[in-house]
Amino acid sequence: MKPSKPRVALFVTCLVDLHRPSVGFAAIKLLEQAGCVVEVPAAQTCCGQPAYNTGDRATTRDLARGILDAFGGYDYVVAPSGSCAGMLRDHMPHLFDDDPNTRARADALGAKCHELVSFLTDVMGVTSVAATCDARATYHDSCAGLRELGVKTQPRALLAGVAGLTLVEMAEPEVCCGFGGTFCVKYPDISVRMVSDKTADITATGADLLLAGDMGCLLNMAGRLSREGSFIAVRHVAEVLADMTADLPPIGQRWR
Repeated sequence: MKPSKPRVALFVTCLVDLHRPSVGFAAIKLLEQAGCVVEVPAAQTCCGQPAYNTGDRATTRDLARGILDAFGGYDYVVAPSGSCAGMLRDHMPHLFDDDPNTRARADALGAKCHELVSFLTDVMGVTSVAATCDARATYHDSCAGLRELGVKTQPRALLAGVAGLTLVEMAEPEVCCGFGGTFCVKYPDISVRMVSDKTADITATGADLLLAGDMGCLLNMAGRLSREGSFIAVRHVAEVLADMTADLPPIGQRWR
């Protein structure tokens, strides 16, 4: 018999763990407010995307087997990242096309995997949050979340209810920031040009706050903004929706 509240495993992601743990705590807060019982499996590792993108299928499969063991017993698996959720849902099952039993386990897990904000709105039916953020913000649509998982309107719908927040759109919010996982390492010159175009678009909005749902994109854009001398603040959307920005550098001070 299932408990009355859904049992959710939080897939923290490597970049959240290493660079902005506050995003993980914001995700837990939002999920619990939505009525979920949240657990963070201690055995979790990388989703395998860097190895997958470089063609190292053996390492990716090893990581995937660990993920299947750690996350298999939950009602849902939720990640504050469209790229990691997309890896688990859309790509991990195909690692086991030659292994029907493991492929079935991967399909079952993939069907339960969701990006955080789309899970809150599309699965849990969240329509508003109790949050305040006095800022003029713009939102970047991360490639994997947008194109693989259909995350577009969900964050904007919740941000519309944040007290004090004014959301202004970029001219091209869906254009890639140039991070692209290992793309920025393989093609640094192209990546720098892409993120420079993106920061110009961000700056043109007049926003003092940049939001997105993927830490890779945020780190890439924040780094470029900082090198350009910009004081536009950079936050994961979960931090704003969870009303957990008080302990972060204030708007108008660069994240270092």
